Amino acid sequence: MGARGPRPQPSAVLKMRGSQLWNRERDAREAKGPAGAPDEPDWLDEEAKRAWNVLVPMLEAMRVLTRIDGNALARYCRLWSRWRQAEKWIEEKGEMYPIRNEDGSVKCFQQWPQVAIAHKLAEQLIRLEREFGLTPSSRARLQVSPVCDETDDLDKFFV
Repeated sequence: MGARGPRPQPSAVLKMRGSQLWNRERDAREAKGPAGAPDEPDWLDEEAKRAWNVLVPMLEAMRVLTRIDGNALARYCRLWSRWRQAEKWIEEKGEMYPIRNEDGSVKCFQQWPQVAIAHKLAEQLIRLEREFGLTPSSRARLQVSPVCDETDDLDKFFV
């Protein structure tokens, strides 16, 4: 049997939310990823690379990206690319095709497999978007403190 209850939230997320569950002891014991942006994988296709190049600066600005997140982000970008391919196919062909009788008349309509593929990919994308804070509701739970301006030398003395 797997672990019960909701998944534990990282201390950084709890701290950003202003939760009372956050404490320094738990924060000190928690594993953290190395700072910085992950390297773009060379195996991404062009659409996935475009998604990567758009997302990395945004996630860095939100301060939710570390080097260890590269695999999850690459997965997201690849899923995005596949979803876009399925959606483009649906835009060209439509969502359904006719099934005809022996006499050539339309008996019923059948959904193209690409519609189900696009739907499943969209569900996977939504799950990953929640992990990275890419949806309005997931961002609403985060409260990021403002970045200090390093040009003010007096702040260094009052830390």
